Amino acid sequence: MLVRTGVIGGSLGYRFLRWISRHVAWQDHCSGAAYQGCSKLEVLFGPRIWTQVSGKVVLDFGCGTGEEAVEMAQHGAAKIIGLDIREEVLTRARLTAQKAGVADRCVFSTQPGEKVDVILSLDGFEHYADPEAVLKTMRRLVKDGGRVLISFGPAWFHPYGGHQFSVFPWAHLLFTERALIRWRSDIESDGATRFNEVGGGLNQMTIRRFEKLIAASDFDVEAFEAVPIRAVRRFWNRWTREFFTSVVRATLIPRKTSL
Repeated sequence: MLVRTGVIGGSLGYRFLRWISRHVAWQDHCSGAAYQGCSKLEVLFGPRIWTQVSGKVVLDFGCGTGEEAVEMAQHGAAKIIGLDIREEVLTRARLTAQKAGVADRCVFSTQPGEKVDVILSLDGFEHYADPEAVLKTMRRLVKDGGRVLISFGPAWFHPYGGHQFSVFPWAHLLFTERALIRWRSDIESDGATRFNEVGGGLNQMTIRRFEKLIAASDFDVEAFEAVPIRAVRRFWNRWTREFFTSVVRATLIPRKTSL
């Protein structure tokens, strides 16, 4: 269920968004710039990530242009299957693997294939149009003894959980969806009328909703961590975690059915 947010709308909200976007130093806080010069996988999952993928068949679910797939191949993964619905990014991913000399262990496709040992989902669960269906697909594709490694963020109530709509902290919660979409249409002409129709999509994923999706899935939680925003760590607790969590990490294992 999507979260209904926003109290400032109509022409007032639209005009204010146009005004403030001209007077603030807006930046894309979800551009990935924070990981430049380092391994995003190692920052998010720690050095143990290389042990977890070494010698394994790994499915990179939503692989994009293939940087992480190539990095896992370079760290000893037996085979990487990069999955994405956008053929144009898969073309770039194939070139990336070829230039890195690991094209023989990297396959990029729009369709899932064989069962795998490990599934990786990086920055996907706040974007998937149907995250419940994604979890079902993951269970079908991972081996019974396999694992699903998930990292995503920012979640919806994070100060910049609106991604491209975050003109300033929590702007996406203050303004109505209609006002934000109208303001965005001055910049982008893709015809999007809802958050989930913009490039990449935004499904308004909260931590609580993610936990409920997992509980209703065919997975058990081996590990779960909501990582506080460093600057407000002292204020992070179970009541504030939706607003002050930077990244959500989870390791899922197939649920064992009782006989």
